[in-house]
Amino acid sequence: MRCPTESSFATFIADWNTLQRLEMPALHAEIAEWLGERHRTGDRELLLMAFRGAGKSTLVGLFAAWLLSVDPARRILVLSADHALARRMVRNVKRLIERHPATAHLKPAKLDEWAADRFTVERDAELRDPSMLAKGIGANITGCRADAVICDDVEVPNTSATAAKREDLRERLDEIDYVLVPGGLKLFVGTPHCRDSLYRAETPPADDDADRPYLAGFARLELPLLTETGRSRWPERFSPERIERIRTRSGPIKFQSQMMLRATAIADGRLDADRLVPYDAELSYTEGGGEAVLRIGERRLVSAACWWDPAYGDPDRGDGSVIACVFTDEDGNLRLHALEYLAFDRDRLDETDELTQQCEEAAAFAERHYLPFIRVEENGIGKTVPGALKRVIRERGDAISVVPAFSKRAKALRILDAFDAPLAAGRLFAHAGVLGNARFMAEMRDWRPDAQGRDDGLDAVAGCLLSEPQRLPLLPPSRPARQRRDWRRGLRPTRATIDFDV
Repeated sequence: MRCPTESSFATFIADWNTLQRLEMPALHAEIAEWLGERHRTGDRELLLMAFRGAGKSTLVGLFAAWLLSVDPARRILVLSADHALARRMVRNVKRLIERHPATAHLKPAKLDEWAADRFTVERDAELRDPSMLAKGIGANITGCRADAVICDDVEVPNTSATAAKREDLRERLDEIDYVLVPGGLKLFVGTPHCRDSLYRAETPPADDDADRPYLAGFARLELPLLTETGRSRWPERFSPERIERIRTRSGPIKFQSQMMLRATAIADGRLDADRLVPYDAELSYTEGGGEAVLRIGERRLVSAACWWDPAYGDPDRGDGSVIACVFTDEDGNLRLHALEYLAFDRDRLDETDELTQQCEEAAAFAERHYLPFIRVEENGIGKTVPGALKRVIRERGDAISVVPAFSKRAKALRILDAFDAPLAAGRLFAHAGVLGNARFMAEMRDWRPDAQGRDDGLDAVAGCLLSEPQRLPLLPPSRPARQRRDWRRGLRPTRATIDFDV
């Protein structure tokens, strides 16, 4: 392989930026200089960590295109958490090669292997493997050969949420040693998603399952969003105001992990019940001037979310069946207004089965709180619930929609993601009735993501917080459906008179 000069990669990027009419931010210049210098000095095990949105994958794509310009016989394998992510990098490099003045000649005359997830440039060598190939981390790479392997975001929540998943990820990455040719390049690019991160530099104390850092000995470049003096590394794009919005929206744990590159265990997260903002105002529905309005105290409500996590059996021994609702007011605050642990009457089982009784309670809950819909979690036994709930609602004559939902992420991650940001920002309000629910408050105070305690109420509230707020027409229970009005501002149709012909 030909050895590039020290300035060639910088020149390659400069030519591309000129073509695209782009400026080179100082952050990108630092990354580009590091990649070029490491390659010039012969470092072949590299780790690039930069905050989310830093453009690291774009720069690594340019680096891959430059490697092919230096040696068209090079074979590059891109591994990501899933095939779609790896394919995106390969597709971008393919387009870059077509347009960059230093690589346009590499586009082959015959496009029989010029696809978005694999392509082969014009080269003299007859090789079995393509110039660039995209694979998900779960794919079989046995038999592949590569001169460079780029691991772009192989660590994500789906591959690192549990110790078993982290172990499986490491075992799959071990296969790279059988794919990479001697002296080949191994480049990891990403951000940490757990304390026992693939990218950690040291073994965390008190972590029994944490061995020697997986990437020990790799040349590292770590670029968190804020410098040691608290300044933004990319002030043109990440101003102090935007950084604060990101911090507020994502919550302290995710911000530290994804923006500051500090490997953080999910177990470090706690649900601080003292951060809930209490209120005791009730729902107030009014109509006037042809408009329906729903308020909590003086605050007008603009959207609602309702989630039911159903369960069968004795709630004192097994999972609880919980329904909750969260409103968003005109100031953007989230108001956890009510939740109920649904039960059933054993004395009525001869005439009404357990599921129907719970559906009746859920429908009554939605009607009492002026909710336009109920989102039902379908995991497990929930698959049979939406149909039964629709039947009960139809028999009651309520104007309530049923929206089936499926939760794919681990429950602990769901709960932490849902509560962390609004609690930290002081935007999660809770009604006095919720704060007085001893069962729910015990769940919140005792919750630990790595424990096996009760969390049914937390899961239902998390479903509300994470689901898309519904702005469907809401129908007050005292009227026929055709007469009921929407209580959301700005959703009422307006009729205008025009004086011109169409």
